[in-house]
Amino acid sequence: MKKKIKYTNEKIGKVEILKDFLPKPEELVLKEDTTKITLNLSKSSVEFFKSIAKKHGSQYQKVIRNLLDTYSSHYSL
Repeated sequence: MKKKIKYTNEKIGKVEILKDFLPKPEELVLKEDTTKITLNLSKSSVEFFKSIAKKHGSQYQKVIRNLLDTYSSHYSL
């Protein structure tokens, strides 16, 4: 059973708006060299990536890999 979130009308303090740097789902279907790993993901996440991949004629593993590559390159030193 999910815990229901209760919203209040309180001030939230100082807000910082961050630029959205993540690519659109359709941009996550490129090909690159890979290393095989094992990763446990939630069912809902896998279904999301499978639907994006199917829509764009790709594999869901490639979509996940490209998302992680984009994220890691954004924060690389």
